[in-house]
Parts: sequence; C-alpha cells; structure tokens
Amino acid sequence: MRMKRSFFKITVNGENEEVDDSPIEQVRLTVPISDDPNEAALTFRTWLLGIISCVVLSFLNQFFGYRTNPLTLTSVSVQIVTLPVGKFLAATLPTKQISVPLTKWSFTLNPGPFTMKEHVLITLFASAGSSGVYAINIITIVKAFYHRGIHPIAAFMLSMSTQMLGYGWAGIFRSILVDSPYMWWPTNLVQVSLFRTLHEKEKRPKGGLTRMQFFLIVFGASFAYYVIPGYLFQSLQAISIVCLIWKKSITAQQIGSGYYGLGIGSFALDWNTVAGFFGSPLAYPSFAIINILVGFVIFVYILVPLFYWNNIKDAKKFPIISSHTFDSSGNKYNVTRILNAKSFDIDMEGYNSYSKIYLSAIFALDYGLSFATLTATISHVLLFHGKTIYRMTRSTTEALKGKLGDVHTRIMKKNYEQVPEWWFICILILMTVVALISCEGFGKQLQLPWWGVLMSLGIGLSFTLPIGIIQATTNQQVGLNVITELIIGYLYPGKPLANVTFKTYGYISMSQALGFLNDFKLGHYMKIPPKSMFIVQLVGTLVASVVYFGTAWWLLTSIDNICDTSKLPESSPWTCPGDDVFYNASIIWGIVGPGRMFTKKGIYPELNWFFLIGLLAPVPGWFLSRKFPEHKWIGLIHIPLIMQGASSIPPARSVNYITWGIVGIFFNIYVYKKFKVWWARHTYILSAALDAGVAFMAVALYFALQNYNIFGPDWWGVDGTDHCHLAKCPTAPGVVAAGCPVL
Repeated sequence: MRMKRSFFKITVNGENEEVDDSPIEQVRLTVPISDDPNEAALTFRTWLLGIISCVVLSFLNQFFGYRTNPLTLTSVSVQIVTLPVGKFLAATLPTKQISVPLTKWSFTLNPGPFTMKEHVLITLFASAGSSGVYAINIITIVKAFYHRGIHPIAAFMLSMSTQMLGYGWAGIFRSILVDSPYMWWPTNLVQVSLFRTLHEKEKRPKGGLTRMQFFLIVFGASFAYYVIPGYLFQSLQAISIVCLIWKKSITAQQIGSGYYGLGIGSFALDWNTVAGFFGSPLAYPSFAIINILVGFVIFVYILVPLFYWNNIKDAKKFPIISSHTFDSSGNKYNVTRILNAKSFDIDMEGYNSYSKIYLSAIFALDYGLSFATLTATISHVLLFHGKTIYRMTRSTTEALKGKLGDVHTRIMKKNYEQVPEWWFICILILMTVVALISCEGFGKQLQLPWWGVLMSLGIGLSFTLPIGIIQATTNQQVGLNVITELIIGYLYPGKPLANVTFKTYGYISMSQALGFLNDFKLGHYMKIPPKSMFIVQLVGTLVASVVYFGTAWWLLTSIDNICDTSKLPESSPWTCPGDDVFYNASIIWGIVGPGRMFTKKGIYPELNWFFLIGLLAPVPGWFLSRKFPEHKWIGLIHIPLIMQGASSIPPARSVNYITWGIVGIFFNIYVYKKFKVWWARHTYILSAALDAGVAFMAVALYFALQNYNIFGPDWWGVDGTDHCHLAKCPTAPGVVAAGCPVL
C-alpha cells in the first residue's frame, strides 16, 4: 500500500504555504530531509570506538559521582574526540575483507571514509556510558550508610535489570513517540546541529564564519575560561550580592543566598552553573522555559516564604533549604535509634520514644509538588493529547501511519527494516526474570517480594506514554520516584531496601524506556538503520552496567569510611552528596513510611491535597484554550511543568534556576525573534561548544592538579560557596546548630 505524503501548513511572509517537511519550525531549521541508505553505519570502527567511549565515560562518571563536587561527562565530549580518531582509522586501517570462521559472514576493518552515521552510533554508545546507573545508589547506601553486606551477584543483577527493563516496552510506544512529527524531542536538535557542523562541508560566508570555525572558537574560549570559575576563582560559580552586604544577618542571607536560600540578587559567571543540573537552556523551547520559571517564582518566592516565616510545621527550627531529615528538637534525625539492626526494619518502640520526622520547608513542599505533578501529568495529557493518542493507537495500518508522519518518517519506513516486536518482548521477559531472581534470591537481601517487582514494572509501563509526551515536546521528564516510594511505603512499610528497590524498578524502567526512545528519535532524524540503533543501545547499556557496577564496588570496598563525613579527613573529597539525599529518602519513605509522615500519625498530612490540586489544575487552561482558540498563548500554559518548576531544589539551587532562565530567555525568545537566521545557524552549536569546553577543562584540572591535592591559591575567591554560611542556620529560638548563633 502506498503511503500518503504529508504536507503541513506554515506561514511564510505572512502567507500560508504547504511544505513537505516537519510541522515543527525548529526541526525544519535544523534537520535535513535527505538520506543515503548505502552510507556505512555499524562498522568495526563503530564497535571499537563506541565500546571504548562507553567504558571510559562509565568509569569517569561513577568515579566522580562519589565526590563532593560531582562531574558528569556527557557524550558531547566523545562526539568531539572520536571525529579525528575515526578519520585517522579510516586513513590507516587495512581494507581487506576478513572472514568469520565457520560462517558465511565477512567484514572489513575499513569500509571507506568515516561517516556521519558511524559517528552517531559511536556517540550513542557513549551516551549509554554517560547516563548513569541509578541502582548504584542502593548498593552505596547499603554498604556505606547502613554498613551492611549485599551479595555482589544480586547487586549486579539489580543494576543490569533496572537499566534494561524499560527497553522491553519502548517498542510499544515507538509509533507515537518516535514516528509522530509532533513528538520532536528538542534536545536532539543540539546533537543534529553539531553532527552536521562536524561533517558537512561548508563555504565560509563573506565576512563570517563556517559553523565549524564558530564551534572551535567558542570551544576554545569555553575551555580557557573555565580554569577561572573551575579552579582559580570558584566563587564565580555563585555570587550572592545580599550576603556580601549583610554578612551577619541570617534572614538577609536566607533571602539572598543562591546556594542555600531564595537567591534574590544572586547570579553566576560560570556555564557549569547554568547548565549543570538541567542541561543547556538553549535546547529548551521557549514556552517550556517560561513555564518552568513561573513555577520557580511561585514556589520559591511565594510558597516557601509563606511556609517558613509563618513557622508552619516548626519550619524555623531547620534550615530553609535542606535535604536532611530532622527530629523535633531541630537536630539531624538519628536513624540508628529507630532501626532494628537484626531484621533491618523499623523498631516501633525506639520510634515512639524518639521523635517523628521533620523536613525543611522546601523539602516538605517538594513532596507536595511531586504529588501534584504526577496527577497533573495524567490530567494534562488526557485533556490536551487524548484524541491524538486514541487516533494513533487505534490506527495500525501503514497508510495511516504515513499520513500522521512527516518526511522523516516516510524516509525511515521506505529505506530501512524496522525492529521486530519480538526483540522487545524477549528483553522484557528475560529482564523480568532477572529482576525476580535478584529480589527473591540471595536470602532476600533486597527485601522486595515478587509482587512488588511486578507492581513496580506495571507503574513504569503505565506512565511511559504520558510522561513521554511531555518530554518529547518540552524536554522535561517528570520523575516517578515519589509516587513509587509512596505506594510501596503504604503497602510494605518499615523496609528501607524494599522501598528504594521498588522505586528504582518503577522509576528507572520508565526513564530508560524514554531514553531509548529519545535516542531512536535522534536516529530517526539522522536516518540510522533502526536495527543498528537497537543493537548499539542494548550493548552499550550492558557494558555501562558492568563498568558502573565494577567501579562503584571497587571504590566502596577500597576507600575507608567513604561517604561518612564524620570519619573522613577534612580534605577528603569522597562525601557522596547525591547518595546522601537518596539515603534520607530511604529513611522517610522506607523505614518510617508515608503512613507515619503524610497521615494524621505524622507531621504533613495536608500535603495529600496536592494530588487533587494537580488533577484539577490543567482543566481551566484546557477549557480556555478551547473557548478562545484565537489566543494561542493559552494553550502553551503547561501545568505539569509549572508544578515541577523548582522541585529539583535540592540538590539544585536557586542560582541554577536564575542563570538557566536568563540565558534561555535571551537566546530562545529574544535572539530567536530578532535574529532567526543567526539562531538557526549557531544556537545549538554554541550550546555544544560551551558544554564540551567545560567538560574538557574540568577533566584536565582534576587529573593535572586536583588529583594531587592542588586546589589553587589560598584566597577568598577560591571558596566554592557563595559566602552565605548563615543561610543554613535555623531561626527558631534556642535551636543549636554548628556554626550558627543561638537566637
């Protein structure tokens, strides 16, 4: 059956014209509509450079992950380095065909010039190594925080199965989240732009620069500049004007601190501060930036101050921003007083004689917003995308798929064989078995019973589509960590490892599925054979799981007192800040449980109203967008993004949101409207060059200097804080905290 060609109306010089391209303007400006199906893709060079890149990034990211200032190396670094190496291999490797013994297969080490498709697949190998293995957090808190043993085989099976389970159901949603032109995955356009810059021959415009020249200049400047905020003058990572003026006022520093407070008057001169937590703002569509900033303003400048300065739930006893848990006197919660050492579950006698758990103002409200974001996501997707989802899932014929697709979808279906569904089903079955063995076997060290494993996978599967639609259109993923913690916390309370294991299977299986679909969309844009994409992603994930696990196990068993700040030397970098947040979550949701936190038995039962608020919040916007369709801006109000707004604080900080938002608005609103030709030609290249420059200099600084405990000149500006130490202090009378005055 012939596929119907898809034409979309766009406005050109004030008139509507039909074009055979993508309906998304950013895609039309960035992605070419041509393809050479004979171009080499999955070659010997792809396997060699891809696996090496995956191993190196996996090792370095896990190695840096336990350090006080964790550094995440992205696949952009590999994207830059492997281009000259690939061209060198193309110029030197022999071209002779090599036969595989006992088969009819043969291959060559050198199929010809190094191609863009090889480069894309190598970068996807690296991407598997840069994305992290969430289950390592479980292994870390067991060994370093709870000081208990775990069987290495069970730990490895846990790591591998959590990473690969999501691939099993990614195939179910390919037609909607990949083939649909309206699911455009904005972050991929940065990669597409950089690949084209690195490979396409371009004539330098008169009086201007080629895209490659522009990339190299920005990369060099970013690389050279980062030695200042990254080493010589680390205070540039966050400059809080209010704290420099009012040096002895706790309230002033709470208001002005970009790290520990509301961030009013705070800014940074460091790209790593801008893009470190949320990725480059240049890759976000403007409406997503505005929605996130609206949520940030409402949350940080209205809700948190009301909660804190009205002393709701004794908020003044604790820092205004903290991810730690506290007792009723304002001290950090002593979990050993409520934990049964033998059975590794809650000791109710100890709990009743000690204290309920308290949270900082922002941490408590974070959980409320997480509840609201979850229900708002479901409501928003059903209201705004329900008809499209129904139409696309009901229609399975090739003709209708062609009608709903664009030129890129037609090229892929015409030129390449698709991945069979049974490939995905086999992975799903195999990894489910591995997950059950890891939890039910080995003395049930992970505490999660078989029904918990299956329930967690059902949750991940159920949310993949609605959250995938939001990520594919806004570049923002809604996490399932809180809802999974909540469910298993009610059903199976008092079991910390069961809670975090359930959370990991439910949350990461969905996240990995969306990561797989995101990469499939990149391959869709770059016209990579789908089977090659599938194989590279699968092997890359397996290799990354092995290396991440091996590196973590080595560090956890070889560094004395790793993650224990009370026993580590003062200058030790092995403080594990991310794992500390994970550990505190296991106390809240696992040991104590939501029944003793968010009901009348606990301190925060009112937060349950956020579920209802989130469910109803998208309705007014949907109604108004239908009532007044001429006002297009109404339809851009995105309640899940607004509610998610500042929910990453902590570990993200106010200064990260402020600088990220300023840069994003400038480029994706002002520059996009006033200088659209420049924006289309340079913006994504600028983003990639800034990221790469920071990453390369950070690695160079560590291995050349910081690895030898050379941390720069001893002066005021080398302090990596924003000099707002009082912002971390409580303000309730009589509460004692280290380094803080007693009021």
